[in-house]
Amino acid sequence: MYGKFGDAETATAVFERMPVRSVSSWNAMVSLYARQGRMDFAVSLFDNMEERSIVSWNAVIAGYNQNGLDNMALKFFSRMLSDSFMEPDAFTVTSVLSACANLRMLKTGKQMHSYILRKRMPRSSQIINALISTYAKSGSVETARRIMDQAVISDLNVISFTALLEGYVKLGDMKQAREIFEVMNNRDVIAWTAMIVGYQQNGQNDEAVKLFRSMIKSGPEPNSYTLAAILSACASLACLDYGEQIHCKAIRSLQEQSVSVSNAIITMYARSGSVPLARRVFDQICCRKETVTWTSMIVALAQHGLGEEAVGLFEEMLCVGVKPDCITYIGVFSACTHAGFVDKGKRYYDQMQNEHGIVPEMSHYACMVDLLARAGLLTEAHEFIQRMPVMPDAIVWGSLLSACRVRKNADLAELAVEKLLLVDPGNSGAYSALANVYSACGRWNDAARIWKLRKDKAVKKETGFSWTQCAQQGSRLWSRRCTASTKGCNLQEGC
Repeated sequence: MYGKFGDAETATAVFERMPVRSVSSWNAMVSLYARQGRMDFAVSLFDNMEERSIVSWNAVIAGYNQNGLDNMALKFFSRMLSDSFMEPDAFTVTSVLSACANLRMLKTGKQMHSYILRKRMPRSSQIINALISTYAKSGSVETARRIMDQAVISDLNVISFTALLEGYVKLGDMKQAREIFEVMNNRDVIAWTAMIVGYQQNGQNDEAVKLFRSMIKSGPEPNSYTLAAILSACASLACLDYGEQIHCKAIRSLQEQSVSVSNAIITMYARSGSVPLARRVFDQICCRKETVTWTSMIVALAQHGLGEEAVGLFEEMLCVGVKPDCITYIGVFSACTHAGFVDKGKRYYDQMQNEHGIVPEMSHYACMVDLLARAGLLTEAHEFIQRMPVMPDAIVWGSLLSACRVRKNADLAELAVEKLLLVDPGNSGAYSALANVYSACGRWNDAARIWKLRKDKAVKKETGFSWTQCAQQGSRLWSRRCTASTKGCNLQEGC
C-alpha cells in the first residue's frame, strides 16, 4: 500500500519488519525504488531476491527505461535472457522496444519484432504503439506506417502518432506528416509543436504561422518549444508585427524566461531589422545568458554591420567566463570582416583552436577567406585556401571572387571561377562575377565572351525576391511578379 503511494520510508520500514517476504512484496519494493529513479536501491534489492518472477525483471528493465537509462535497460534484458529461464512477456517487450526507440537501435528493434511474431504474442495496443515508435524514431518510417495502417485506430496512442509524424518531418515529407496530424484524435502540445517545427525547419514558414493560429484558436496552450519555433518562423519571414505579438504572449505566459524562447526573440527582432529591441531583450536577461544567448546577439550585431559592437560583446562574453562555440566564432569572424579587424580576426581564429579546442569547419574557412579578401589581402586569402585541409566549397571560392572584382584582379578571378565551377557547375553568379571583373578592368571583349558562354551553356540566373509588408499583408516580391505570402499579424484573425 505504502509503495503504491510512493511513501518509500514507511514502505521500507514495513518491509524490513516482515518475518516472511513474498516475491510480490520484493517486487513492490523494487518497483517503488525504480519509479523514484533510485535504480541503485532497486537493483540492490533485486540482487538479494532468492526467488524472482518476470515481474521482478520487468520492474528493473522498465525502471531503467523510464529514467532515461536505456542502455542499462537493454543490458539488464540481456542479463535476463542469459541468467534466467524467464521468457519476455508483453511488458518486457514494450520496455525493450521503448529503449530501442530512444536509442534509435533499429536492428535490436527488428529482433524484438521477430520475437513477437515467432512467439505469436497478442498484438496488444501497447506492443503496436511501441513498434510504431521504434520504427519511426529509427528512420524506418514506411514500416511504422504499415504497422499503423494494419492497426485499429482506437488502439493507437498519441505517442506513436507523434513518433510517426516526427519521422516524416525528418524526411521532409510534410504532406504525409500533415495527414498523420489530421487523423489524430487527441492532439497534445507535443504533436502540435512537432508539426509547427517541421514546417519551420523545412522552410514552410507560412504554414507554420497558419497552424499556430489554429492552435491558438482550438488547440492546447503553446509551450516554450512551440513559441521558439514560431518565433523562428517569424524571423525567417521578417514579420515583426506578428513576432511582437508572440513576444507579448511569451511574457503573459511567463515563458519568456525560457532560454530557447529568449534566444528566438533576439533572433526575430534582429532579422526583422530591430537590433535595438533585440539588444534590449538581451540586456534584460540577467543571470540566464548561455552560450547560445550571447551567440544570438553577436550574430545579430554582425549581420547588421555593427562589427565593432559585436566584437566588444564577444570580449565581454569571454570576461564573464562563458565559453564560445563554433557558431559564436562565425559571428565574430563576420563582425571582424565588417569592421576591418583583420589582425583580431586572425587572433580569434588561433584562439578558437588553441584555447577552446574548436576544429575549424567549412564555414570558418569561408569567413577567414572573406575577412582577408575584403581587406585586399588577395594573395594571403589564396594561400589560406591552399592550406585548407579540406576541399574548398563554392562559398570559399565565391568570397575570393567577389573581392577580385573590387581589387580588379582578373588573373585570380579566373582561377577562382575555374575552381568554383568545378564545385558548382550551375553557378550563374560565377559567370556574372567574372564578367564584371573584366568590365572593371576595361576588358570588354572578355566580358562579352563570358556573357555569351553563360548563354550558350543555358545557365540561368536564379530569380531574386524580397519581402515587404503591404496593407498589413506580407508579400514576396519577385523580379516580375508578386505573390501573396504570410497573411496576418493577428494571432487569431490575421492582419
